[in-house]
Amino acid sequence: MASEFPGSPWLLKGALITFGAPIPVPTNIIIFQYNPESMTRKLSQPGADQTGASRGACLNAGDTRNVMQSPVEQYSLTVELDAADQLEQSDSVSIAVGLHPALAALELLLYPGSTVALLNQALTLFGSAFIIPPQMPLVLFVWGAARVVPVQVTSVSITETAFDQMLNPIQAKVDLEMRSLTDSELNSAGQPFNTLGIINQVAKEVMARFQIGGIAAQEAQTIKGLLPF
Repeated sequence: MASEFPGSPWLLKGALITFGAPIPVPTNIIIFQYNPESMTRKLSQPGADQTGASRGACLNAGDTRNVMQSPVEQYSLTVELDAADQLEQSDSVSIAVGLHPALAALELLLYPGSTVALLNQALTLFGSAFIIPPQMPLVLFVWGAARVVPVQVTSVSITETAFDQMLNPIQAKVDLEMRSLTDSELNSAGQPFNTLGIINQVAKEVMARFQIGGIAAQEAQTIKGLLPF
């Protein structure tokens, strides 16, 4: 049910912004109905071996294969969907198809564009050997102002927990698995996406300096409290 308290604090919603065309214009924006209660993040070196040791730690002169790269960050989170508010407001789309549109938008994060697939079929019918390789859509994972990360969605797991009389899903949980793009993938994506990797790294470095500054201030206060004057 929608909030009855207009004075309640404004909450920034997480979102996934899809770019399914060569030009950097969003083709879909998926705003989370409810922000996930938790999110698991894992950082790993693309060049790490099975023991977890980075090949960059044993860099040999002239061996570019061992150069340390920006880490790949993996995200796991669960998005909850509920059509109760829309049904209460007699939303015509929700009444007709329930959560199907929202689920379809999330599922399409794993699909290449249909335009390329249809074009390849047409080229095959005309005997052309030129086939356009399908590309996964580029997705921006937006989780606050400090986290705008280009990602590839690697897994979408849907659990539908309630249905209407037409068997349309009206409640669902969606488990999302994503990974950040590598340096080479960001370079291939072009502007403005290829700059987001270094922007996010600089933001982390700034945050880390805040941490160091906070610890230094605490230590200074502790030392000051121990002094007899």
